[in-house]
Amino acid sequence: MVICNYTTSDVVVVAAMSLAFFGKGIGALGWTVNADTAPKQIVGLSGGVLNLVTQIGAITTPIVIGYILQRTGSFDGALIYVAANGLMVIVSYLFIVGKIQRLELKPLAA
Repeated sequence: MVICNYTTSDVVVVAAMSLAFFGKGIGALGWTVNADTAPKQIVGLSGGVLNLVTQIGAITTPIVIGYILQRTGSFDGALIYVAANGLMVIVSYLFIVGKIQRLELKPLAA
């Protein structure tokens, strides 16, 4: 999306936005990964925690963008902020997530 800020070409803007929306679709795979990896006994709890964390991002992002816009008077910083968040997601999936497999809970001893 940052590219859109620095071009006057409609073709480049459409291509960049298409790539961004494709990335958004890939980002939605988090729910699929959660459903496939959460222990069967707590899949609902796991989904709730995932939803909580994503909503924290949904609450804080407009606030941060508002501060950036207020301080700079331009959306350049806001676009860079969003792009940096996307980059963090890519790095996290590559280096933190690891092998995607279902976790198993050990039964509690009686």
